[in-house]
Amino acid sequence: MSYSTVMVYVDAADAPERRLRLAAGVADKFKAMLIGMSALAIRPAFVTDDAVVQDLMQTDIKDMRGKLAERGSWFRAIAAADHRKLEWRAVLDFPNAALACEARGADLVVIGRTAIPGDSYSTLDPGGAMLKIGRPALVVPDGIGALRADHVVIGWKDTREARRAVVDALPFLREASRVTVVEICESGEESAAQERIDDVARYLSRHRIGDGPRVVIHQEGSGAAQLIRLAQDEGADLIVAGAYGHSRLGEWMFGGMTRDLLATSPICCVMSH
Repeated sequence: MSYSTVMVYVDAADAPERRLRLAAGVADKFKAMLIGMSALAIRPAFVTDDAVVQDLMQTDIKDMRGKLAERGSWFRAIAAADHRKLEWRAVLDFPNAALACEARGADLVVIGRTAIPGDSYSTLDPGGAMLKIGRPALVVPDGIGALRADHVVIGWKDTREARRAVVDALPFLREASRVTVVEICESGEESAAQERIDDVARYLSRHRIGDGPRVVIHQEGSGAAQLIRLAQDEGADLIVAGAYGHSRLGEWMFGGMTRDLLATSPICCVMSH
């Protein structure tokens, strides 16, 4: 298993060059095609005259197509290389819905960690998108422009999402020189947790992946804070974790670890739902 296609979401309002360069580097690492995409949704016209509505909608559509075309030119100018295969996709739809559809053509989707201020017509909600795309998301903090993934930390939890994340991250794990498996548990659960991560370690070894399983007792503060601190102390630049959440009355409700990683992690994360 490898990544043959990497997709990066390019925000229509404020395209982050560093994130694009990181995505291009990941594509090169796996000799993959790089697809850039962006989306804008047509806003409803609050007028009653049909002719006015039609004129306004046509003007809006023309402006949006122009803006997306500009993003496409910017994408190609930054990502162009003699050996790199590129593709650009522009969609007139809500960014989250568009990415959820277009992700069918990708093995890995690169998105920002924080949402650019705006609304659902013009900006991507990273958390909501991550739970809908059906592909692993490489979540990139602001200001990060490269990813070696030489030391990867797996934040293990014995759930479907964590199992999915480990499988989805196998290409990164195979390329890493060191992999650390961590489960953060409550006091008294260390033995059971050690058995679980030992099993994960054996699974990884059968995929010819080195590891260093560890159990960390849950201390004061969030589990995400401890995981981030451990990764920083170990010099890791990639965290692999499951993404937990669901939609409730149109609002995305996240589990504590997912919410805190999205809100605070200074380290790139591969997350799967």
